[in-house]
Amino acid sequence: MSIYDTLNTEQKEAVLHTEGPLLILAGAGSGKTRVLTHRISYLIEEKGVNPWNILAITFTNKAAGEMRERVDKIVGFGSESIWVSTFHSMCVRILRRHIDRLGYDTNFTIYDTDDQKTLMKDVCKMLQIDTKVYKERMFLGEISSAKNELVTPEEYELNAAGDYVKGKVAKVYKEYEKQLRDNNALDFDDLLLKTVQLFQTQADVLDYYQERFRYIMVDEYQDTNTVQFQLIRILAGKYKNLCVVGDDDQSIYKFRGANIQNILNFEKVFADARVIKLEQNYRSTANILNAANAVIRHNTGRKDKTLWTDNEEGEKIGFRQFDTAFDEAEYIVDEIRKGVSGKGYTYSDNAILYRTNAQSRMFEEKFVAANIPYKIIEGVNFYARREIKDLLSYLKTIDNGKDDLAVRRIINVPKRSIGLTTVNRVQENALERGISFYDALSSADLIDNIGRSLSKIESFVALIEHFKEQSEKMSLSQLMEEIIEMTGYIESLEAESEIEAETRIENIEELKSKIIAYEESCEDEKPTLSGFLEEVALVADVDTLDENSDYVVLMTLHSAKGLEFPNVYLAGMEDGLFPSYMTITADDPMEIEEERRLCYVGITRARKHLTMTCARRRMIHGETQYNKLSRFLKEIPLELLDTGNIVEKNTMDVPKQTAYAQARQTFKTKAFSTAKPIKQFGTASGEGPGYDVGDRVKHMKFGEGLVTAMTAGGRDYEVTVQFDTVGVKKMFATFAKLQKI
Repeated sequence: MSIYDTLNTEQKEAVLHTEGPLLILAGAGSGKTRVLTHRISYLIEEKGVNPWNILAITFTNKAAGEMRERVDKIVGFGSESIWVSTFHSMCVRILRRHIDRLGYDTNFTIYDTDDQKTLMKDVCKMLQIDTKVYKERMFLGEISSAKNELVTPEEYELNAAGDYVKGKVAKVYKEYEKQLRDNNALDFDDLLLKTVQLFQTQADVLDYYQERFRYIMVDEYQDTNTVQFQLIRILAGKYKNLCVVGDDDQSIYKFRGANIQNILNFEKVFADARVIKLEQNYRSTANILNAANAVIRHNTGRKDKTLWTDNEEGEKIGFRQFDTAFDEAEYIVDEIRKGVSGKGYTYSDNAILYRTNAQSRMFEEKFVAANIPYKIIEGVNFYARREIKDLLSYLKTIDNGKDDLAVRRIINVPKRSIGLTTVNRVQENALERGISFYDALSSADLIDNIGRSLSKIESFVALIEHFKEQSEKMSLSQLMEEIIEMTGYIESLEAESEIEAETRIENIEELKSKIIAYEESCEDEKPTLSGFLEEVALVADVDTLDENSDYVVLMTLHSAKGLEFPNVYLAGMEDGLFPSYMTITADDPMEIEEERRLCYVGITRARKHLTMTCARRRMIHGETQYNKLSRFLKEIPLELLDTGNIVEKNTMDVPKQTAYAQARQTFKTKAFSTAKPIKQFGTASGEGPGYDVGDRVKHMKFGEGLVTAMTAGGRDYEVTVQFDTVGVKKMFATFAKLQKI
């Protein structure tokens, strides 16, 4: 029997359709990775396609690793020639060969989020921008959005004409890009943008890769943004053998720039596209799927499909409503404990999913008290820790001397008595001469008033040059040992704090292990410093999930996509929390649809058991809130729910109004003369909330923003604010408690 006979009808159809554009609508748990790997095998074995003519792209290192492993197993000989990678890894690989065409050196540095923040602080300081009024993260967010839409600094400046804030962003964007280029560095968005620009301007390079990748497959297509869409469209432009796999019902990354229209409009963009639906689910029980279908059916912006399964009906969806979030956490932790001790489950069989990171605290306290191992995914990224950043900065400086951020980070780490005044003089000299910070250090004798610091700077430069020389002779692991030993880095940690040093030294040992693992993974290829730094830069938080370790996993719903667990607990199912208050009050109905897709993702993570919980009252941002049941919970038919002994059917809602509902009612109420006046905010006239259109205000949660509109109601004002970080929000004055700044 052929391996293709093990596929169901739709899966087999998708595997055998190899020519032209193909959209595979793959519902949750429908075996899409199996289809992709069998399709690759079919192309090579049955269609005679060369392995090196195949490109398979996905979004996370974890997914790419799993696909690579399965491709190697099913294809066998020649599979190493197939490119299986993430979008960013693919782009780095291309740019390492050709970015010199765009004026960069091929040993460019990739800046992570912390590096970007540091650079933005420098840019704002240089442009004399008050970061109390205009936050660095606002600029970074605007620039990231612009790059995702393929908008250059020059185009952004043209589009900003007449808009004061956008005009300021345009100046920052231009300087930020200049600094990146001077440092021979790219941020994550650049990896995609520069590759598109390379293809658009270098016809021979584009032709090479179009010939190289005659068959292209893209996983998780619903998560692509505009620049990723253009990248794929250009690459597939010659042969049009493009197969994309995705599920519009799992498009949950709009905040990162994902454009759901890419999958919804696929047939319009790619003429003669074939569409195949994979609706049979192999992961979950029938009850779980019925609940997921019932919820997602309320969305209008989707392609019609319904998940079904041959699996057993399974247990009903557990639903529990508690008085407080404290009780909710206590119940879930106790259920996990009983499952492990009495039902043969492991801790790793359980996952707690929630809408916001803040919800994890209560669970952490309960797990610690119960002595249950747990791990929060999306904590502090290993590579963002101080000691790791320090040592990586040494490696970056050795690899790319133009990276000013890396050099400035380590010039006085460990302490070398090179003061800030000296660093500033070197920086000014570098700017005057148009050279890198490291080059200015290398000729420090030419800098005025450098004084006694000269000998210390020369010692630092000599040390870096020694490391550069050794990097040609040593392995990466040996080089790291040399850096740690010659800088006395561990001794400097121990001098600071013996207790804290122990944890930091453990992290350094882990870094050494990761370097050795990288060297071993290179196999036939020679391990390179650039290659290791590239791998480090592209790691994602969810890639840290170790499926061989036994601990309960806690994570946000956004982090959970692509994962599955026997037992899933969806906590905080309350209107105002999930969906969030700002989503409920938004003018755009598509906001609620994205939240509903997020709920669908959460439900379909469960294989055997799903429990959904909520609390009548919960402390949020220092205030006790009384929330109704989540509307998503109400969309699940009652016959699918097991409410236990805790909840009666007639108490399936909270009688108390939410704060928002109260505010909305107040807004609609006519202000009678006998009514108690609303609280005033101390304007000169004694009327209004104390600010007006055009004023800058501050919100406790959303930070600072600009008031763009105000509407007077019966007893309150509806205020529209363009916030620096989260965009446009509408709220009621008495409820929002905005402060004029």
